[in-house]
Amino acid sequence: MHNPVTPASSYTTVRLAPGEVLITQGAPGGSLYVLEEGELGVIRDGVEIATVSRPFSVVGEMSVVLGTPTSATVRATKESRVRVFSDARSTLSNDADFAFRMAYLMASRLDATSALLVEHKRKQGGKAESDLMSRLFNALHLPNDEPPAPPADRQEMFSSPQGAFPR
Repeated sequence: MHNPVTPASSYTTVRLAPGEVLITQGAPGGSLYVLEEGELGVIRDGVEIATVSRPFSVVGEMSVVLGTPTSATVRATKESRVRVFSDARSTLSNDADFAFRMAYLMASRLDATSALLVEHKRKQGGKAESDLMSRLFNALHLPNDEPPAPPADRQEMFSSPQGAFPR
């Protein structure tokens, strides 16, 4: 199977038992994780929001790119093997091909999420819940009141404490 995200840099591999925590919500970020085999549950604010089971799926990318604490807890739900890239921010800054693949991955996720929101909003019609869908859709596409100024260069984007898009 083709691996769309792994950079040329080195990594370690960890094995996780069911129930073992890989990422704790609110912890400092910086590492990127690529699932080789197994299954991971993603929990945010006590709510399971996703199950990750496809080989080469990536978790931890938001905190790496944004330079923020981790946004969710990730726990093994089955025996799992995961590649750990400890200094992913540096790798993104120095490996243009890897940075592009991560941008592609994140843009693909945003596109899929937007498509699901559009589909759900169509199904809701004029119901009150559609206001929530509008707010979610707007949050995905315009996270700040005004667009952020783009970084001067790639190095600046990854050296800024808040990443390219400060909050």
